[in-house]
Amino acid sequence: MTLASETTTTTTATTATTATTATTATTVQLRLTDGWFTVCDLSLLMPGRGVAALLPDGRQVALFQDHTGRMYAIDNRDPFSGAAVLSRGLTGTHQGHPFVASPLLKQRFDLETGQCLDDETVRVTTYEVRAL
Repeated sequence: MTLASETTTTTTATTATTATTATTATTVQLRLTDGWFTVCDLSLLMPGRGVAALLPDGRQVALFQDHTGRMYAIDNRDPFSGAAVLSRGLTGTHQGHPFVASPLLKQRFDLETGQCLDDETVRVTTYEVRAL
């Protein structure tokens, strides 16, 4: 019995440490060609809503967080209209893949790959994203 209690205590301690580490992240960063770039505060990301951010070269990125806490970053420019609006699009899933639908013409873009789900010849840039 003593052995079982010690094992349970160890498991609980490990779980508590993991939870503490996850809640200490405060900023969102993107991987650019010259390294990691801090984009915004993590508290700005809310599931189902996008956030637009300006990159050092003048481009815009659209950031999203899903209900599990996973983050995505894609180019904010809608390739069909040319407007920087994808951060304002509606999010959802199609065949298990997260997407954002442009608020203008409603084309859907896979948040993992950038592939347009409605026109296979079109793709937007995706970025590796992390929280620190």
